[in-house]
Amino acid sequence: MRSPKLPGPVLALLVLPLLLRPPGSAGGPAPFDPTWESLDARQLPAWFDKAKFGIFIHWGVFSVPSFGSEWFWWYWQKEKIPAYVDFMKNNYPPDFTYEDFGPLFTAKFFDANQWADILQASGAKYVVLTSKHHEGFTLWGSEYSWTWNAVDEGPKRDIVKELAVAVRNRTDLRFGLYYSLFEWFHPLFLEDESSSFQKRQYPVSKMLPELYELVNKYQPEVLWADGDGGAPDTYWKSVDFLAWLYNESPVRDTVVTNDRWGAGSICKHGGYYTCSDRYNPGHLLPHKWENCMTIDKFSWGYRRNAGISDYLTIEELVKQLVQTVSCGGNLLMNIGPTRDGTISAIFEERLRQMGIWLKVNGEAIYETCAWRSQNDTVTPDVWYTSKPKDKLVYALFLKWPISGQLLLGQPKATLGATKVKLLGHGQPLHWTPLKQNGIKVDLPQLTIHQMPCQWGWALALTNVT
Repeated sequence: MRSPKLPGPVLALLVLPLLLRPPGSAGGPAPFDPTWESLDARQLPAWFDKAKFGIFIHWGVFSVPSFGSEWFWWYWQKEKIPAYVDFMKNNYPPDFTYEDFGPLFTAKFFDANQWADILQASGAKYVVLTSKHHEGFTLWGSEYSWTWNAVDEGPKRDIVKELAVAVRNRTDLRFGLYYSLFEWFHPLFLEDESSSFQKRQYPVSKMLPELYELVNKYQPEVLWADGDGGAPDTYWKSVDFLAWLYNESPVRDTVVTNDRWGAGSICKHGGYYTCSDRYNPGHLLPHKWENCMTIDKFSWGYRRNAGISDYLTIEELVKQLVQTVSCGGNLLMNIGPTRDGTISAIFEERLRQMGIWLKVNGEAIYETCAWRSQNDTVTPDVWYTSKPKDKLVYALFLKWPISGQLLLGQPKATLGATKVKLLGHGQPLHWTPLKQNGIKVDLPQLTIHQMPCQWGWALALTNVT
């Protein structure tokens, strides 16, 4: 392994955040103090809760071996898991290092405009790209990652810039970036770790200046931190950085952040909560949260050895979206492009299928609120959202009843006032009250070709309580 070169002058290790701030950003009282109490009180920009659905993109040098997981380097070199060791032994020369994968990360078919068009077709409202994963390779020409970045090595292109420009020019999505705080094998991090994080060489010389550079240069509206490496937020100086981000950065009014800013901060501090990967509690949470999950059940990065059953079906993905939104969350659905920069056909199909479904049912997803009940008590796989200002409740159901009648135990309807429509169909539907609570809706008799969509449907209920 050839470690990333370190800056020569000692002064370069002591880059102060102040020097990296954009001109004219200082001045005026700072509304947020560098304390969790103050930062946690910041109101999440409204766009995020309205968006509901985003796309995660895991792309990096790990996309070259594209075997097992994006944690390939760690599993091969650190944990020495036999499957990974054998893969290398059977396919590469004995002296091959992980860094030798760098030049093979060509991105030769990467077309940011094509990616942007696929993202737009998905119906997502934001995208989050891995600007740097735990391997330390940056997808932009970081001044703090010499020779281990996409401008100097591999693609010889600024991937972050290309995608940011395409997304902003061709779509209505917000552009966001994932950033791993730590790096598995960075010598300064390992030295700090061996001191039980009493030393802070790595955050001062690498992580903090890189984050300031990333925000000032690309102005992401989602900053998705990850990888605390077991170090507390005090080691990472997270509160100082977030105070700058919220007070003075070029995205201070619109940026949203997650909760992965140091050991112990997850599900406790930050903007919205992620709590864990693939987090889907199935009930309403008091704090805004996000379910980050991946179409490939076993990996976030692309896997050449994935089989068809390893990918979630569109029915399963729609269910994830409906459940998540009904419980107050956002869904961040991940794809892993190939080393060449292509989005494989199965990922593209899933993205376009979600977009097709959302074209019909987006009214029941975007800009909705959680209702008093998240799911139905009479019929399984029925989930609710609402738009209180419009006096609307949406009942999203994932199975079309054979009887043609849908029983809903939660809505309290009023004869003469309550109206029921099937999204994509439009005609008022006949309903009758159930004996105790709820209503029975007579669904329209449609052939498969007349169905407004597949994979799940939504009823719009007006004037129910």
